Amino acid sequence: AKVVGATKSFGEMTVVPGQNVDAIRTPRGGVLYSGYDHPNAMRVQLDDALLPLGAMPKANVGDSIAGETVGVMDYSYNNPKLEVSAIPALTLGGLHREITKPQSNNQLAVSTFNVENLAPGDPQIKFDRLAGQVVNNLKSPDILALEEIQDNSGAVQDGTVDSTQTTDKLIAAITAAGGPVYTARWVNPQDLTDGGAPGGNIRQVFFYRSDREVGFVAAPAGDATTAETLTIIDGKPHLALNPGRITPTNVAWNSSRKPLAAEFTFRGKTVFVIANHFASKGGDNPLFGQWQQPVRSSEVQRNLQAKEVRTFLDQILAADVRANVVVLGDINDFEFSPTIDLVVGSGLKAMVDLPRTLPVNERYSYVFEGNSQVLDQILVSQALTVAPPGSKYPAFDYDIVHTNSEFWDQDSDHDPQVVRLAIRGGIG
Repeated sequence: AKVVGATKSFGEMTVVPGQNVDAIRTPRGGVLYSGYDHPNAMRVQLDDALLPLGAMPKANVGDSIAGETVGVMDYSYNNPKLEVSAIPALTLGGLHREITKPQSNNQLAVSTFNVENLAPGDPQIKFDRLAGQVVNNLKSPDILALEEIQDNSGAVQDGTVDSTQTTDKLIAAITAAGGPVYTARWVNPQDLTDGGAPGGNIRQVFFYRSDREVGFVAAPAGDATTAETLTIIDGKPHLALNPGRITPTNVAWNSSRKPLAAEFTFRGKTVFVIANHFASKGGDNPLFGQWQQPVRSSEVQRNLQAKEVRTFLDQILAADVRANVVVLGDINDFEFSPTIDLVVGSGLKAMVDLPRTLPVNERYSYVFEGNSQVLDQILVSQALTVAPPGSKYPAFDYDIVHTNSEFWDQDSDHDPQVVRLAIRGGIG
């Protein structure tokens, strides 16, 4: 048996047989969820109901179990399971957490990272390990969009909405790990309106590096309910609110996070960045559930959300088709999904979905029940796909940095990703 889903807290791991597996294999030993018509039906969970408590070994993707794996077939929580009758003996695959390349002097590194319900009351070790990923694995990107930053009281329903304590604690941990002193910008949501853990009031937050000449354009900050708009100055679009939320009162965002738009500068060039956390897949029929074919009911809201973001993109690109725009975050949908097609758009204003630029077997940022899949995305406007004159680097260098999803000891359930953009020419 080959491990394709790391051991979870309830003592189960997901495996496929050691032979005759009809699936696209990832370079690190997983199986890729490559389309709605290919659910990788040979996956099965090994469960620990017949074992002593805590006896299931801690497996990562790429580990294997020699010989036969024997047990009693079961079905629960919408999954076929093998209740193993003996403790599996792992052969370790030697999986390591990936480390991306640092950005050059003339590259702007933009990253997205879902930090999984980060709150001030979390153990310091979580902050320290996340900080280590930012500094060591992501190489301290210039702009970092974080998802699932909780408010100062965490998942307590006490009316708190501000998240300064959460962001300050993470910034301090990054600095202690040898990283830069980031500046944080965000908009507090209304209490209990954006979904997630009750009382947590999760939101997106931007971290940016002024030491790398990243500027935050001066404009009034938005609030929870005021919609972002554009102003035109000398024929170029700018955000009226910085940061500001995109159509926050639209029904598309009911019980969901609202997109956060910000306007940055880098070495004199304007860059718009829109951080997203679309509605989750909760409520969809499971792949191995009673109803076949599975109905993806949650897709309806994400498609509405995609249309709202696309409309705002159209406004920016209608004002300046050469605008530098990055759309990123936890989209909660696949690179082949209708949701992403809506955000991409078409024609001269089409965005480029960077996961689609990777080899097919490298397109994943999350592992769910053994299926390696894309949930997190970075998209860029067409202006960012052409390197400036004299640049020694390609227009963009994109990397999904596998640090979490394939490991049993995760710091988050999502892998971060980064794109290094050749905003300016030069030899640095």
